[in-house]
Amino acid sequence: MAILYFSDILRKVGLDPQKVKLIRHAYSDKVFKEFADNNLIYEYTRHQRNNFSKGYDYWVVFVSDKGTLAKFYTIYKVGDSVPDTPDMIPEGCSEKEATFYTGEGAVFDLTQLDLLKEYEGKLTIDWGKSTHMWHHKGTTEKPIISIMPDEKKVFMGYEEVLLSYDQLKEIVDNKEIYEAWHVALKSVNAIYLIVDTETGKQYIGSAYGEDGLFGRWCCYVNSHHGHNKKMKELICDYPERYHAFQFSILQILPKTLIPEDVIKIESKWKSRLLSTKFGMNDN
Repeated sequence: MAILYFSDILRKVGLDPQKVKLIRHAYSDKVFKEFADNNLIYEYTRHQRNNFSKGYDYWVVFVSDKGTLAKFYTIYKVGDSVPDTPDMIPEGCSEKEATFYTGEGAVFDLTQLDLLKEYEGKLTIDWGKSTHMWHHKGTTEKPIISIMPDEKKVFMGYEEVLLSYDQLKEIVDNKEIYEAWHVALKSVNAIYLIVDTETGKQYIGSAYGEDGLFGRWCCYVNSHHGHNKKMKELICDYPERYHAFQFSILQILPKTLIPEDVIKIESKWKSRLLSTKFGMNDN
């Protein structure tokens, strides 16, 4: 089940999903491909029917190939529109496409925004099975599949997270390179597992609050022990032992859960793995 949706990203940057229209262009469409190949995606996007943007202030454009996955292209602020009369035909437009400029449609004034510029071409959603519907409301839940800020620093999914202390510190300390990790880990609460790889002893913890799992794991980077009693005792005896800690995720939780419910789930994991009797949990 997806935890992070594109509507969550919109809210994060201050946009009301109800005022946003999601648009999907597909390279499998010959007309769009011709425009895209000629660097005319803006011109292709702004040509719509008259009432296309009624009730919407922003258009978020995605581009896909075959299948249901689509990459984030850009965000436009929508302005006024004029009739699509022949004088509005963009330079480079094919003769066939030019015949659709009849004055009955509209050409919108679009202003490109930089709100999510760092994710352009790097954030992928699953548009869903209804790919024949090429535009949806911003409130339609589109799962985030991957975020790729750069080829070497890809966040591949919560289930793949397995980090040494040193790897976690690198992620926390290098926001520009690991922006995708920061966004993903801040977006969820979680039950996490820390293992002392020297002894195999386990610690189970829970993360909740404004910065979710990211905020909790930052505490371990800064303090080495997260203010946990048995970990503090271990590091007191072996000052460099935190380098042997391994971090992973047992369960992702929605940020809508209240702390009491998160703690109840944490307790169940402690019982399953006996981390209080044999591990580093003290309660």
